Amino acid sequence: MSVQPANIRTEIQAVFPDGRAFNAPSGTTVLEFMKKAQPKADGHVVAALINKKLRELFVPLYKDSQIEPVTIANSDGMRIYRRSLSFLMIVAAKRCFPEHTIEVEHSMPFGGYYCERSDKTPFSSKALQLLKDEMQRLVNEALPITKVRVPLDEAIQLFQKHGDIEKADLFTRRRKDYLTLYELDGIRDYFHGFMVPNSSYLSFFDLHLYGNGFILHFPRKQNPEGALLQFEDEPRLARVFQEYGQWLKIMGVSGVAALNDGIRNGRLREIILVAEAFHQQQLSKIAGEITQQRPGVILISGPTSAGKTTFSKRLSIQLLAKGIFPITMGMDNYFVNRDETPRDRNGEYNFEALEAVDVPLFREHLKSLLNGETITQPRYNFHTGMREEGEPLRIGEDHVIIIEGIHGLNPKIIEGIPPEAVYRIFISAFTQLNLDKHNRVPTTDTRLLRRIVRDAEYRGYTAADTIKRWLSVRKGEKRYIFPNQQHANVFFNSALVYELSVLKKLAYPLLLQVEPGTPERVEANRLIAFLQWFDPMPTESLGCIPNDSILREFIGDSVLESYEPSGDTPS
Repeated sequence: MSVQPANIRTEIQAVFPDGRAFNAPSGTTVLEFMKKAQPKADGHVVAALINKKLRELFVPLYKDSQIEPVTIANSDGMRIYRRSLSFLMIVAAKRCFPEHTIEVEHSMPFGGYYCERSDKTPFSSKALQLLKDEMQRLVNEALPITKVRVPLDEAIQLFQKHGDIEKADLFTRRRKDYLTLYELDGIRDYFHGFMVPNSSYLSFFDLHLYGNGFILHFPRKQNPEGALLQFEDEPRLARVFQEYGQWLKIMGVSGVAALNDGIRNGRLREIILVAEAFHQQQLSKIAGEITQQRPGVILISGPTSAGKTTFSKRLSIQLLAKGIFPITMGMDNYFVNRDETPRDRNGEYNFEALEAVDVPLFREHLKSLLNGETITQPRYNFHTGMREEGEPLRIGEDHVIIIEGIHGLNPKIIEGIPPEAVYRIFISAFTQLNLDKHNRVPTTDTRLLRRIVRDAEYRGYTAADTIKRWLSVRKGEKRYIFPNQQHANVFFNSALVYELSVLKKLAYPLLLQVEPGTPERVEANRLIAFLQWFDPMPTESLGCIPNDSILREFIGDSVLESYEPSGDTPS
């Protein structure tokens, strides 16, 4: 849906990245220009940047424009594909099972969403095949996906009629008197973000029975032509999401609308305290397992902005309370000298590569410590790029070595060390709080917002600086961190149900400062639109956040900021 400007031109020109220009009547859609140009792209095209702004392919153009194809190799393109595929699945499910509502619950690590019926009745293989066939029928018919602007009251009544109370509650306090819905095969629904122009774009998918529901399997960015990664189960990760969903039910926070109601109704302090209590329960359970196993080494890994630093310190305190004395070893001190550091394809030093670490020396030192021997720790001088001699270290039977780093779960760093001597922890913010039954709050967005706030507070970076680095950070995570998460003994979920209401207050003004017309502004606009659904936490409520909360690592005033476990045992 588009409003035609008053001063229209009879003919406009579209210019593509390779310099080719095409003329067409004013009002020609982006898709029609794409068909004319057939531009080269790194995968399945699902949208476009029009004069540096993300737009859908069915948008008509009324002025000269620069058009850049957006494919599923791009983060925005992949989000559009996943969102559109979810809509296709929901429409097919309404055709197949009109008496049921399908809910999109959470992500799966190989590229998929776990979905269930709202009444939790199990799916059968026959029902799943019926759903898959109906989805394929919709794809084959190439049905248009259109935008429809409807009065807000009418939209709310539609959601209430279909039992989608979360959506109805979410829009009750919307300021605008209308809502833009998407329509496919006569079925309307709300989705936060753009869509592909028709169902034929959604041919890359599969469905797998899982638990009481099924996996909606979609491509990943590293497979931009649409190939699906092999389905690989990670039941422990699925349990983390399920456990978090149970926490939300205990707190009475089923979605963003319920969180906003909690803020308005004075329940915020209780929500904060219960959310933090769940973290403490997880920590206590992990510390109990470590006490029983009595490993010599604890390895901690996870993606950026997961809260690894605060988690490590809180775990150290829990272990001290159980009579175990933690000592931290920094893997960064085992960097090879600068002239031996590998370089990436751009010739820059790649400090994230495992080869940047002197793994043989690290393993040798670990073995020596576990055998009761004394080592001389190295100390890496980041100014000179050289490793220097550090302090001697020896541990006793009541000590445990805590090591945190991106390679913490890589099996290569502990080759030759008995498995029972090692306990491995993977930590990330596994967000389960969703806007509603069909619109997810991505885990990655929570971590990005954490990092934007922390970088501004502690490193002097702008939001644009952080966003610019984010793609490289994510590539490193996918290469070095996530492939090793299956080696963990336990997963720790650092997500806090209330945190996006806190981060909104701090991140929103930073995002508004991102320069218009830049690639970073496209991402900033997406985050701004996403944060609009959250009520900001009142300033006076910030003091309710405990000073040892993982969130304090990003917003400041953490009592653990300067704490380091001494490793001293009673004399």
